[in-house]
Amino acid sequence: MITSIHDRIVSLNWGNIHEQLDNLGFAKLSMILDKVQREKMMQTYEDNANFRTTINMKRYRFGEGEYKYYDYTLPAELQQLRESFYPELANAANRWLSYKGKEALYP
Repeated sequence: MITSIHDRIVSLNWGNIHEQLDNLGFAKLSMILDKVQREKMMQTYEDNANFRTTINMKRYRFGEGEYKYYDYTLPAELQQLRESFYPELANAANRWLSYKGKEALYP
């Protein structure tokens, strides 16, 4: 059983994911976080001390709800997600740039 967030992300079928991104513009992934990790991430949302800014969408006529920008340092799970997804997302972004005849920008 794969237990680390990084290992779960690396073990995804990235060939299929990239194909879906190119053909559909999105890809649906299997579950990355386990139940404990999901609950921990949801709990961070309730504590405003974890965020540097909260945006009320209605105030700016963006619809209903809010979104928040995490303050640094990020929760460990979020940082692991960010670092583990980056290489493949950079590949996708660079590939899309090449489709437009532009040079790769993302290391």
